[in-house]
Amino acid sequence: MRIVVKVGTSTLCDRGVVSIDRMRELCAFLQEIHAKDELILVTSGAVAAGHSVVPSLSNKRTPERQALAAVGQAVLMNRYAEMFEPFGILVAQILITKDDLANFSRSENAKIAVNTLLAHKILPIINENDTVVIDELLRGDNDQLSAKVTHYFDGDLLIILSDIDGYYDKNPKTHSDAKLLPIVREIAAEALEQGATPSDQFATGGIVTKLKAADFLMKNSKKMFLSSGFDLSFAAQFWRTGSSAHGTLFSAE
Repeated sequence: MRIVVKVGTSTLCDRGVVSIDRMRELCAFLQEIHAKDELILVTSGAVAAGHSVVPSLSNKRTPERQALAAVGQAVLMNRYAEMFEPFGILVAQILITKDDLANFSRSENAKIAVNTLLAHKILPIINENDTVVIDELLRGDNDQLSAKVTHYFDGDLLIILSDIDGYYDKNPKTHSDAKLLPIVREIAAEALEQGATPSDQFATGGIVTKLKAADFLMKNSKKMFLSSGFDLSFAAQFWRTGSSAHGTLFSAE
């Protein structure tokens, strides 16, 4: 199988700084997948990583966020390389945009590169090219980017690791009786029209970007599993068995 895993900023960061402990746990989980399946990682966190080394730059102003993303990409990739080295996994960075995937020749070129890396057991790590794509930098589109990566690069399953541990029948932050939905076959149109609700100062997404990602994949006959990035045992259980005690599978089948 070809698995795409997307990790969000709020999962990687603790109080605005990339957490080494969280990255270590993530990479230990990912190396298990890498040993058995083809794996593509879509990561957020570049702006936060940049801010951790250049705190004088503001994450509130777009030009400075661009600069933070440029600095942070190098910081983030270096940390991933260090974390995966003990497992003997070589990593490769791919910066991409929605426009790249919408353009047939660029999409095919990227796919050829990804296929070549996977054939040599090299882990492609993909991120939005936030330095040049302003809209995505402001709105946060790595959820939808990961869905398109899954579709265009022939992934079988997208696993999104997040501070949102699944999809509930109502907002669990305001309703104590909210129930986690283990399987979702269809997403209501009004749910896709909500505004973004990020929970971290460096994050820009929320549940709506994940729902849009799931909707896109279901319409293209693919699956997505949304689970906690803080307790990776749920995602690991789903990957191993196809079921999980906690999380939501989005599948039209």
